[in-house]
Amino acid sequence: MKKVDLTTQLAGVKLKNPVITSSGTYGFGEEYAPFYDPALLGGITVKGITPLPRLGNPVPRIAETPSGMLNSVGLENPGLEEFLRTYLPRLEKIGTAVIVNISGFSLEDYALMASSLPENSCISALEVNISCPNIQHGGMAFGTDPRSAEEVIKVTRKHTRLPLIAKLSPNVTDIVEIAKAVSGGGADIISLINTLLGMRIDLKTRKPVLANTMGGLSGPAVLPVALRMVYQVYKAVDLPIIGMGGISNWQDAVEFMLAGASAVSIGTANFVDPLAPLEIVNGLEEYCRREGYDSIQELVGLAHS
Repeated sequence: MKKVDLTTQLAGVKLKNPVITSSGTYGFGEEYAPFYDPALLGGITVKGITPLPRLGNPVPRIAETPSGMLNSVGLENPGLEEFLRTYLPRLEKIGTAVIVNISGFSLEDYALMASSLPENSCISALEVNISCPNIQHGGMAFGTDPRSAEEVIKVTRKHTRLPLIAKLSPNVTDIVEIAKAVSGGGADIISLINTLLGMRIDLKTRKPVLANTMGGLSGPAVLPVALRMVYQVYKAVDLPIIGMGGISNWQDAVEFMLAGASAVSIGTANFVDPLAPLEIVNGLEEYCRREGYDSIQELVGLAHS
């Protein structure tokens, strides 16, 4: 049987295959170990970390929607100190690339996070979250203004030599403008998209379903928007792209790679089928074999030809 090269390079970060997991949907990797070995994936992105522990938003903070889900978790996490003490040592044993998602409410927060996460560890890259729609300040506030987006990446860049992934919000008028800004700020990789802002209303209570009123919409419903943005950014910015947003199967993943993504990140699909990322890896390999491609990276950007 013909062997397909699935390895992927993202700004010096080598992945054994282009399938990684999205922050907030895969815990710290160990939660999915009962289903399969996370080392079979190209990489995992851990739950978003903030300088101090966060309990997150009040409940209810998850709601189902047609073809997707709303979440308003609000960056619940154990905080930087506990992550370094408890979770990072466990991640050293996971056997695949580890991406740490960092969030903050000020430039100083991002500087602290970047300087505190060790460069000589299992951490392959930092994903700078400037796009979270579920918190009251910071987060998306940085990601919707080009100058703020560039500034937060610049500050983070000054405090680490680890590759930086800028995670972009789709809740903007011009995604290309934001992508160019983070590129100018020193980002090495771009991941897009984060969730779209949405809400639902309960017909019995006549109140918003989520306690936080609004939350982030993810799942298959957002795929066409995400695909369009990946396509646009690939044409405009010369940085590798991690595509995400509604990817549920290998067919979706192929579309993202054809649009310009060098790797794909699986999020909401993990809640529907814990085996989805592994099935996508296998599907990508079989697709390349069937279509006559020797390397998965031959697919990247073909829709632009």
